Amino acid sequence: MRIAALVLGIIGGLAGLAGAVFALFVGSLGSAFGAQGAETVIGLGFAAIPLAVLGLVGAALAPSKPKTAALCMGISAVGGLIAISAAYIVAALCLGVATVMAIAGRKEQREVRL
Repeated sequence: MRIAALVLGIIGGLAGLAGAVFALFVGSLGSAFGAQGAETVIGLGFAAIPLAVLGLVGAALAPSKPKTAALCMGISAVGGLIAISAAYIVAALCLGVATVMAIAGRKEQREVRL
């Protein structure tokens, strides 16, 4: 389960970075044409970048520290979805499933020790 959380977390983090770049592109394009609220979209795109990186860090921690990894990936999934909505949906789904798998991997790790 922890390896699956690692793989899905990496996919989710990379998809989150792609979604953040897409949001930055859309915001820049809107700003170039003078659209109202384009600066907000650019700001939220910049906010989504560290959230995607947090998801990648969580994915890297999944094999060794599944509880911390689940927390990082969960924060990344929810925060990115709030920040840039539809551009982060694929990343949020992958990171959400990876969060559940990391939690399941944590329980799996406990059972082996007992």
